[in-house]
Amino acid sequence: PAQWGGAVDFKGDPKAYDDYFINQISEILEPYGPIDVLWFDGCGSADHEYDWQRITDHIRKLQPEVNIFSMGTDPNFTWVGNEAGIAPVPHWNTRVADQGAAVDGQQPVKWLPAECDCMMRFSNWFYSDQDEHTVKSVEQLMGLYYYSVGRGCNLLINIGPDRRGLLPDKDRARLLQFGEEIRRRFGRPLATLDAFTREGDTWTYASAEPFLVDHLIAQEDLRRGEHVRRFVIEAVLTHGGPAGTIQLWEGQNLGHKQICPFSQLQVRQIRLRVTQADGPVSLRALELHKTR
Repeated sequence: PAQWGGAVDFKGDPKAYDDYFINQISEILEPYGPIDVLWFDGCGSADHEYDWQRITDHIRKLQPEVNIFSMGTDPNFTWVGNEAGIAPVPHWNTRVADQGAAVDGQQPVKWLPAECDCMMRFSNWFYSDQDEHTVKSVEQLMGLYYYSVGRGCNLLINIGPDRRGLLPDKDRARLLQFGEEIRRRFGRPLATLDAFTREGDTWTYASAEPFLVDHLIAQEDLRRGEHVRRFVIEAVLTHGGPAGTIQLWEGQNLGHKQICPFSQLQVRQIRLRVTQADGPVSLRALELHKTR
């Protein structure tokens, strides 16, 4: 709007500052149809306290389905804490809420899955003609996939549009190769959850014939809560003898997804055993893979 043009002095008038802020947000959220994500990247100004409730309410009015990153009174997801695309171990999806009264001495918690952000190139968030040679390889991208999606988080890869307003050709091609490699590795599982038998909090896949395996992927049914605190993956070896059961993996949370790679082995059985949980355990998916 014309009244917001030109230099404006907001000193001593926090409402005018927020009015200006809301008008800028509206210019983005109103005319372009549904917006999936709104990212506040460290939004803040010296000596200004935002009216986040008012701002958030306005955003939700304009875009009811938008996912708000990290800030304000009603975020949908949060930052993992680095810009390397890597999630910590363990990673929990709940955070202590910034607002709300404690109940029975416990602060309320909010469900805030983390997003792992990183650059497609080595050091630029924006496009440059000078660094195409630093576009990440498929193997680097797969490593980030394991350290982010494979630890229960989302992966956000930043690519700056080029001078045409398009994704640069090399970056785009590398993304397509990345997707092909994910599908190659994980598109045809050896076994899924229905093929496992459950006894207590142990899921076992047994085969009449020995088989080669190098990955197990597990997903907790988060509709029933995030309860797994520790788990192990064990294998019964083909020629193991009486002591032929070995541990392949020890983990903490399962959460949305855990991708557990290990050296390829020929085995007769694979089992996932939950060793610590703070509530009833329910799995959404369980897969075995041979990727090599």
